Amino acid sequence: MEVPALLPLYIWLYDSAASWRKLYNAILTEPREEFHKRAGEDPMVTNEITPVLSYSYMAVLVPVFLLTDYLRYKPVLILQSLSHISVWLLLIFGTDVIAMQFMEFFYGITMAARVAYSSYIFSLVSPTNYQRAAGYSRSSVLMGVFTSAVLGQLCISLAGVPFKTLNYISLGFMALGLILTLFLKRPERSLFFNKSISKQENGIHLSEEQKAIPGAKTGGFCSGCRNFVIIRMLMELKGTVRNPRLRLWSLWWIFNSAGYYLMLYYVQILWNTIYPTIDNRKVYNGGVDAASTLLGAITSFAAGHIKIRWNLWSELVIGLVTAFQAGLLILMNTTENIWVCYVAYVLFRSSYQFLVPIAIFQIASNLSKELCALVFGVNTFFATILKTIITIIIADKRGLALSVHPQFYVYFAYFTVLAVLYLGAAAFVIIRHYHAERLKEKPQVLPKPETEQTTTSNNAATCESRA
Repeated sequence: MEVPALLPLYIWLYDSAASWRKLYNAILTEPREEFHKRAGEDPMVTNEITPVLSYSYMAVLVPVFLLTDYLRYKPVLILQSLSHISVWLLLIFGTDVIAMQFMEFFYGITMAARVAYSSYIFSLVSPTNYQRAAGYSRSSVLMGVFTSAVLGQLCISLAGVPFKTLNYISLGFMALGLILTLFLKRPERSLFFNKSISKQENGIHLSEEQKAIPGAKTGGFCSGCRNFVIIRMLMELKGTVRNPRLRLWSLWWIFNSAGYYLMLYYVQILWNTIYPTIDNRKVYNGGVDAASTLLGAITSFAAGHIKIRWNLWSELVIGLVTAFQAGLLILMNTTENIWVCYVAYVLFRSSYQFLVPIAIFQIASNLSKELCALVFGVNTFFATILKTIITIIIADKRGLALSVHPQFYVYFAYFTVLAVLYLGAAAFVIIRHYHAERLKEKPQVLPKPETEQTTTSNNAATCESRA
């Protein structure tokens, strides 16, 4: 098997195990009297355990993003596997709130390190094979989530397998993923660091790019700062901010992703509140996740074949989808039927997945590979900051410490405000476009002939002289 072919297998194993973690809220509600109530919502899970995920993710996202490029992927992949194994060890053997908080901390590291395996494969193939490599990677993710969700649901509903047994199986998957990681090839290049082969000169390693810059070897302070990777990355971002299309889709990525992941973090607590069953066979989280993944894949595929004038209709499409999501959130929060809540969740996830490939295309179409990775990294970082701020205010015990139903009212209001802003921007863009079109259709007044203009000028001068 070629080395690049190991990565889709690793991603499949990773997401197969990761998908079963989505049952963890049901696992946490198994009888562990030290920190959980059996029925309904537990404030410790809502206000003390789950918020740690947002905090740890924000804290490690930027260091992991930089280390992934600097260390050339493989060490970060190993770190991700080790942190993911730690998640399951704590789920299996943890018995108090501190253990569950550390579990969320390690899961935040795992999520932040996703950038490593999602971009690693592109460092191994030529640019002509990027599209095929992206297809392999995306298919592996979807197949991992879908397969594990279906198998997990069948194990629970038909075979009566305890949640803890699924944790042991997931731990085995992650151990196998760690072994595969050790055999992955470490790339010789990266996007920002180590971009060219260094040569030693006078005991100092300088790249060819640095040698071409005057003052890079001895250089002044400004030159040194300009060559510092983070400064160079920020300078490369200046031009992208001025592009209105990039600005729009980047803002969508930041604001809508923050709300989307907050909903994902707390939706299973909402399910447990609406339908607090004791019978594990009636917990259908895995099946719902499989359905949402499948429908999300279909909508993502359909989005890639939509041909419209995105320069004109982007704001309207985003506004309509966001308004639809706001309606689904209020439906999820007010219904007492768990199946209605399940359906609303599936539609919410698929509507988000519908816009993701459009956003990726709109952002990536006018950027180089380096800038594309940087823009996505910056967007994700700002989305994480926003998500953390919202978590501190409404969910953390040091903030408002809202229970899950009031939280979903906040999420509904959040998406409603976004929808109003997007639709207002859409109305402005459309009105301005058609106004410009009408101006183009109006007949233009032809300029007067030069002789007539000269005669008129002379007459005016004569009149002026007479006056």
